[in-house]
Amino acid sequence: MSENKYDSVLVGFAEEPRTNEQGEIIAWSVKLKDHELKDMLDNYVTQRNDKGHGGNVYLKLFMSKNGKACCSVFDPNSEAAKENRMKKEEASVSSGSEEGDELPF
Repeated sequence: MSENKYDSVLVGFAEEPRTNEQGEIIAWSVKLKDHELKDMLDNYVTQRNDKGHGGNVYLKLFMSKNGKACCSVFDPNSEAAKENRMKKEEASVSSGSEEGDELPF
């Protein structure tokens, strides 16, 4: 049995998306407590490179399989994120590109 590796951590449920008259999603909200924000700053901030790029926290709003609005935070220290970075580095070395991009999407 293969184990799924995720590059994000579930933060929790978000507010239900707001829609327009046509039923299209127009806005989504997520409420975070001060201790949750501190935890994100302590654990999930991306590293800064020599050019000063980085230092970001990436949140993703999505619908769960059972239709609930959810929020997750990208974990740059997760095994999946580390594997993805290694693959990107190998690909950039083989293609001759020097730019490494830490974006999770």
